[in-house]
Parts: sequence; structure tokens; C-alpha cells
Amino acid sequence: MNLGFYKNKKVLITGHTGFKGTWMCKVLINAGAKVTGYSLEPPTNPNLFELSKTENDMKSVIGDIRDFEKLKSVFDEVQPEIVIHLAAQPIVRDSYRDPRYTYETNVMGTVNILECIRLVNCVKSFLNVTTDKVYRNNEWVWGYRENEQLDGFDPYSNSKSCSELVTHSYKNSFFENSNLPISTARAGNVIGGGDFANDRIIPDAVRAVAINKEIIVRNPYSTRPYQHVLEPIFAYLMICERQYNNQDLAGYYNVGPDDCDCVTTGELINIFCESWGNGASWKNIAEANAPHEANFLKLDCTKLKITFDWKPKWHIVDAVEKTVEWSKTWINNGDVSKIMDKQIMEYMRDKDE
Repeated sequence: MNLGFYKNKKVLITGHTGFKGTWMCKVLINAGAKVTGYSLEPPTNPNLFELSKTENDMKSVIGDIRDFEKLKSVFDEVQPEIVIHLAAQPIVRDSYRDPRYTYETNVMGTVNILECIRLVNCVKSFLNVTTDKVYRNNEWVWGYRENEQLDGFDPYSNSKSCSELVTHSYKNSFFENSNLPISTARAGNVIGGGDFANDRIIPDAVRAVAINKEIIVRNPYSTRPYQHVLEPIFAYLMICERQYNNQDLAGYYNVGPDDCDCVTTGELINIFCESWGNGASWKNIAEANAPHEANFLKLDCTKLKITFDWKPKWHIVDAVEKTVEWSKTWINNGDVSKIMDKQIMEYMRDKDE
């Protein structure tokens, strides 16, 4: 991974006002990239994008990924060399409440991005970020591989499966004989400082302990591939860089932790409570008639490891400790931008060791 590659590169990120998008922008800004973001207003209040003042160091365009004409005008103006597609409706339970919006955003949003790329000649590397939930979940104890069937169950997961298929179709139909490498990245559950989304376990935990309340856990026995947000961020940037220089490396990649860090939600919250201290605790309250969610899910990341000589750097305890450090900084009115820069530097140092 060579972050120097991004110096002065024109990079367009969709979904830049979100949790993962803000961390992505921070890394690229620090690397000297010319960053443009296209996204709706930040999805929560408070939100990481505003707290970190990231907008001051980039071009931020507020727009709906479903608005093709506005999106195309940004492509025409910016002429991006690298495009990373993060924009999505990302919450499983929200997708049950509003499936139509979820499909419009996650499927037609992907169509719009690829159509913009098809109509301009500037893009030299494209990455569509999807999710580990794109696979048909058979509740296997082993990790899913990139050649497994794509068939997400709930509207969110299924819309991301469709986003993958849209990408495959455009790649085969319009870019097969071009010089544009196209990849997708299927990442596991991310945690880290600045996630304020609803119905996510770590944000729910932070909200509870911040007011000295017991943490409510809906399903402590579900297993997920939890990882710190910087793990997939650097993996995405690595894929974009490497395929830019060698389009034979374009493909479909799982991005997740090692097996030892695929833990149950209960184990994750135990680690969080120990790291937080101050008597933090939790209780299991299962919801009657709750929407379906997978019980067991993890990824086989062998392809990414072999292709790029990649491996995750921070174990689950490290990831939780970094999240707690950021959260306590925020609660105590500390410098959010500074703690992000500190953790990015720590990750880069650990990555190189």
C-alpha cells in the first residue's frame, strides 16, 4: 500500500458524509489527494463529517445518488481519475421499513455511477463497496468465498447483491475491452469512532454508557466479522491503487478480519465494557417478532491476502479500544479531527511493522 500514489490524484467518493466515507476522506486528504465527495447531508445528528470539519479540506457536493443529472454534472466538472462508491442505505432494519427507497438508492445509485463512468473518459480505477451480506446465507461455520451465490435475504442485503450484479453486467457489457479496471469489495461489519447510526451495536453501546445506562443487546449470540473502519478503508485504497497500475488485479474481493476476530455480539460487548470501564454493563433483551437477521456470518479473505499480500492489522480488542478512545475524546469535547489523524498514523505505523 503506497499512500503516496494518491498525492494530487483526483478522487471522487460517493457517500462521503457518512461514517466510513468521512474516515476515507480523512485518509485521502492526509495523503494529498484532491478529494470530491457526492452525498446526501450527513445521516445523523451529531455526525462525524461535521465534528471532524473534514469539509474544510475537500470539495463537498450535497446531492442524491438517484439524481443522475446532478451526479453527471459533478463527473463532468471534476473529471475524477479514481471513483469509490460508498453511498448506500446501509441499515438492515431500515430496509424493512422502506424497501423501495433502499432498492432505489442501492441499485439505481450503482447504475447511475456506472453510467456516469461510461459516459466520461477520465476514470482509471473504480471500486464499488458492497457488504459481506451479499451472499446467500446458509449459516455455515466457515467463511464465504467470492464464488459463492449472491442472494441476500433482507431488502438491504438483497439490494447490495443486485448492486454487485449491476457492476458485473456493466463490466462485461461496456468495459470488457477498455482500460478501466472495475472491482467490488465485500466488507464485514465495521466499528470505530464517530459512528452514530441507529440499530448498530457499538453506537448503541456508546449512547448508553455516555448517560450511565445499561447497554441493550438484541441478539448476543450472532457472529459477525467485526473490524476497525481503517482496515477496509486501507484495503479499498490498496485495491484502487494496484488495479490502476495493473488492471489484471481487478476483481471481487472479501475484506474482513481473521477467524480469531469473528466474535459474537455478546463477546464484542464484553470487550467494549471492559475497555470502557466505569462499571459499563449490558443485558440481553430479545425482541418479539424482530425482523430476520443472519445468526452466523463470516468471510474467507484468502483471495485478497494472496493477491495483494494483505492481512488485517488490528485485532478486535485493538479495534474496540480505538473506538473507545475516540468516543471518550468526543464526549469530553476533545479534538475529534486530531484523534482521527492520530489513529490513522498509528494504523499506518502498525501496518508497516
